[in-house]
Amino acid sequence: MNDCIALFGNLVWNITRRYVQPDSEAEDVVQEAFTELWQKADRFDRSRASAATFIGLIARRRSIDWLRRKGRRPQAEPLPEDFDQKLTAADPHRRSVDSENLHAALKQLPTEIRDLFNLHFADGLTHHEIADRTGLPLGTVKTRLRRGLIEMRALMRADQPTPASP
Repeated sequence: MNDCIALFGNLVWNITRRYVQPDSEAEDVVQEAFTELWQKADRFDRSRASAATFIGLIARRRSIDWLRRKGRRPQAEPLPEDFDQKLTAADPHRRSVDSENLHAALKQLPTEIRDLFNLHFADGLTHHEIADRTGLPLGTVKTRLRRGLIEMRALMRADQPTPASP
């Protein structure tokens, strides 16, 4: 493996650096590429491609995978300086009114949706656990929960007073 790294290290590094920034993350991707190379060395076929092409494709694939993973990560934004002051300034009376509106809106949902909400939000079950418990297909559980949330949002917004126009 040391010979492989000595021969192809620069190639893998250069390919990785085209996709991955900063250097510390590029180093991780290079390590992933050589690990995959070690695991898949038996798949190398000299009649189909050269060693450099085979290794370069692995480096490119690992780099693209890194980009995809990075794209799925939410970007962290710093909290505003007065963040903690906004939390303490909340009106406690408004919270109880929101709770009353929430329960009123829940009563307007179909029973099957309320039951799924109870399993998910009150009992803390995952979508898979709900599907196992209810016998519903996983996709049906997810769809009904999503539609229920959309309907709850609409019901909660309908209860909100509209601001007066100037």
